[in-house]
Amino acid sequence: MLIVDTNVIAYLYLPTEYTKYSEALLKKDSDWAAPLLWRSELRNVLSLYMRKKIVDLDTALEIQSQAEHLLSENEYEVKSNAVLSLSNNSTSSAYDYEFIALARALDKKLITVDKKLIREFPTNCISLKDAAT
Repeated sequence: MLIVDTNVIAYLYLPTEYTKYSEALLKKDSDWAAPLLWRSELRNVLSLYMRKKIVDLDTALEIQSQAEHLLSENEYEVKSNAVLSLSNNSTSSAYDYEFIALARALDKKLITVDKKLIREFPTNCISLKDAAT
């Protein structure tokens, strides 16, 4: 099982410089997991892409549906005390810490492109590029 953040999920469906790494990661292991928050975050990304006319509504709905299917067996609620404890004396958002809290709870590494999180939590994170190659 791989803990992935929302960007890793989005890169699988939206053309970016990281898409090839998300695709390679999926080929290595398709058992992806994330906190429930990922759904809202992906909807936000897709809303932005629609506003910028990069994708239309039908495409956004299809991407959301495919992503929900991919993670359907591996969505987790995280403990508030774990997220808030991580937030204490830190500079990232509580949203980011949901992913770190899940990785810690499942004793896995979070796969991300967030350099700040990788610096702040080097034992809990691995870059998408490193995980995919």
